[in-house]
Amino acid sequence: MSTDMSTERRPADPSADVPGDGVGASRPRAAVHVASGHRLGAAHPRQEGPADLRLVPPALAAWATAALMLDAPAGWAVGIVTGAVVLGCVLLRRSRRGLVRLGRPPVAVAALLLCVAASAASAALHGADLRRGPVPGAAREYATVMAEVEVTADPRLTSPRVRGNRAVPPTVLIEADVRRVAEGDGTGVATRTPVLVLVDVGDGAGEERVRPPGPGSGTGEEGDRPPEPGPGKEGDRPGRAGPAAARWLRLLPTTRLRVTARSAPPRASGDRVAAVLRVRDGRAGPEVVAGPSTAQRLAGRLRAGLREATDGLPADARALLPGLVVGDTARITPELEEAFKETDLAHTLAVSGANFTIVLALLLGPPGLAQRIERRGVAPRLGLSLRTTALLGGALALGFVVVCRPDPSVLRAAACGSVALLALATGRRRSLLPALATAVLLLVLYDPWLARSYGFLLSVLATGALLTLAPRWSAALRRRGVPPRLAEALAAAGAAQAVCAPVVAVLSARVSLVGVPCNLLAEFAVAPATVLGFAALATAPLAMPVAKALAWCGGWPAGWIAGIARAGAALPGAGVDWPGSWAGAALLALLTGGGLLVGRRLLRHPWWCGACAVLLVLAVVQPPPLARVIKGWPPPGWRMVMCDVGQGDALVLAAGEGAGVVVDAGPDPALVDGCLRTLGITRVPLVVLTHFHADHVAGLPGVLRGRAVGAIETTAFEEPADQAESVREQAAARGIPVGHAAAGERRRAGPLSWEVVWPPSGTGPGAVPSTSTEGPNDASVTLLVRTAGLRLLLLGDLEPPAQRELARSPAAAKLEGVDVLKVAHHGSAHQDPDLIRRVAPRLALISCGADNTYGHPAPSTLAALHGRGTTVLRTDRDGALAVAGTGGELRVAGD
Repeated sequence: MSTDMSTERRPADPSADVPGDGVGASRPRAAVHVASGHRLGAAHPRQEGPADLRLVPPALAAWATAALMLDAPAGWAVGIVTGAVVLGCVLLRRSRRGLVRLGRPPVAVAALLLCVAASAASAALHGADLRRGPVPGAAREYATVMAEVEVTADPRLTSPRVRGNRAVPPTVLIEADVRRVAEGDGTGVATRTPVLVLVDVGDGAGEERVRPPGPGSGTGEEGDRPPEPGPGKEGDRPGRAGPAAARWLRLLPTTRLRVTARSAPPRASGDRVAAVLRVRDGRAGPEVVAGPSTAQRLAGRLRAGLREATDGLPADARALLPGLVVGDTARITPELEEAFKETDLAHTLAVSGANFTIVLALLLGPPGLAQRIERRGVAPRLGLSLRTTALLGGALALGFVVVCRPDPSVLRAAACGSVALLALATGRRRSLLPALATAVLLLVLYDPWLARSYGFLLSVLATGALLTLAPRWSAALRRRGVPPRLAEALAAAGAAQAVCAPVVAVLSARVSLVGVPCNLLAEFAVAPATVLGFAALATAPLAMPVAKALAWCGGWPAGWIAGIARAGAALPGAGVDWPGSWAGAALLALLTGGGLLVGRRLLRHPWWCGACAVLLVLAVVQPPPLARVIKGWPPPGWRMVMCDVGQGDALVLAAGEGAGVVVDAGPDPALVDGCLRTLGITRVPLVVLTHFHADHVAGLPGVLRGRAVGAIETTAFEEPADQAESVREQAAARGIPVGHAAAGERRRAGPLSWEVVWPPSGTGPGAVPSTSTEGPNDASVTLLVRTAGLRLLLLGDLEPPAQRELARSPAAAKLEGVDVLKVAHHGSAHQDPDLIRRVAPRLALISCGADNTYGHPAPSTLAALHGRGTTVLRTDRDGALAVAGTGGELRVAGD
């Protein structure tokens, strides 16, 4: 009897099969479960031995081969395929005949060679699509083509951009395959060539042009560069997507269109498109030849239903929940997207394996229990067998790919899950590492372009880290007394961050210091948000009120994730700049490895661990007194700061503790926001926008971000109209009053006072100053500022006509002998010498971008200032500039 009892209590043999695992199934493990007396059976007997790595070398070899062979000459491809097949077959034949005593190594090498041959053949065929047919030839000649194209991915808008003093109109980007091209005689030629279609849907002002390189243009001209894609479709960004853009953005994959477009080669070699097709006037909308497939129509309705269900949620939850569930980032604003990038949470905006795992967990229960007697989930509750569960999971994977779109991370997740489900259905023991290797191999063979995708690389690296490093790190943390759940979360976040950080650094030239804590805090909200979001997606076509209720519940965890991203990104030391090259990635990998080795030793010394944690917190939070001592910025007693915002203007005037009057906002919200954060500005009594050119107002969202703003004051000359309208919309959305400045107005904020000296008070909406011939520049609001005994003259972008009249105006006497001059129009050559002589500044500051194409500042302007004995500083060389001191002592410091 004692022997029988000891047999029942003995741990199960790791190599034993569980009931239902196929041939060799035995009863001892079932007896263990029954004898345990627990409704879920014995506690997690380990079923797997060492990791099976046999598929890893073939997968890596196929990956590398595909990446190298996509643009290789056909001769190379034929040679590699032939050589690999011949050598592989020879090895297999000799192994079968027994001529080689070592059986397994030749078979493994033969399998690797055959995978290389298959990958090379697939890559060569896909790469040939870019070189054959009429489209590549037309692109080389920059010819206009009439083509029938099939949409292959969701259309998206370009990111906001500023070119010179104008905002670039929105452009819709559509990935498509050209299926038919019209010849000169009207006949059509069938083809299948991948292209990128750019649709101009703006008013044509400042539009980007695709043109052949001419003398002196070079390949780096902005006009030859396809615009950068934005985060999604039409959303809540004012003025970005009008009715014309909306018609293009509603197109679903598999829709066929007829377009007339100017063709051009892709800007960079190695792209997966054969040509760029520019549709000049997209305001009429797309000409649809054939509608989308039934599956895509269903997927489109589901995604639209989820967007409708989330319409009533707060802004961040409304934007984020569709992104978490199906990758629909239409409503993600640029600042929220930037916050997710700063905190390494951007992976939550792209549907990935985490989403699919959460969905499968509902069906199968926790992944570790999927094949065990004690498995949980919906399937065992419904009495479904393992094979039926696997078939249902396969259908779920297919629907997941269709609804979420076949992005690299989605394909990798679905393929990995499908391999695991196949193992479940055939009764074989499951190992996730071979499943990952199989998924990589199959996907690279199916779509070799994934071998060059950074998204695919990051997805595989993160999954591999979770399968290899995370369990070991979790066990090590548990041995040191860390609670199991916290240990697993820390290990998962740390492993993914350590492995992916070098690749992220290549993409963003930045390393996040808050990525791990932000991912830990967000992790607990991802699962409930995803589950509730998928429930809302499924119920929206049937019962919209129920879907809205589910979306409202899912909005709470989604809002929490967005709040974590915003809070982490707002920290002064959230990240550090890093070389955006593979050499920089290698350096970061070495430092990470060294840090891990040092960290293992530090874990034995709690006091040292605590000290390092405190230092890291100080580096991230950067308390203003400490930061000022270490960096010397901003200097104590600063009165004015000219922010370094590139080719544009943004100034801050000190108006008390944590308060500042902002004059202009520059072209980039992120740059002006970063400048204000370093200065500790949380309150802005007034924003003065001197005129409405984009290099002065496009950064306004960065000024408004997380700050209390009292009012906005602008010029009365509201041109360009689109920028003026954008300013009004942003102010109205936040309840900020907008007024017009006119000469003679005097105001004060704390120790700061100023007077408006231009434009004349008679300038009203739609009118032009009496002397202006240059439009908005001559209507710039010009301020004479007094602070701590200093006098500062801020000229905006005034041109010589307005400068001459200003020198003859009643305020001219007050302008003589100022301490600091903000030089007009970024130091251009258009300056009035008489005004410079009258003003005679001690210090002149010029805001301009490094290597700008305008030649700012002009040598003649610099010579005129130096000739008056003026010290000249400029942001393109000196960075941000801070003016401090009093009337008798003037100091200036650069960041």
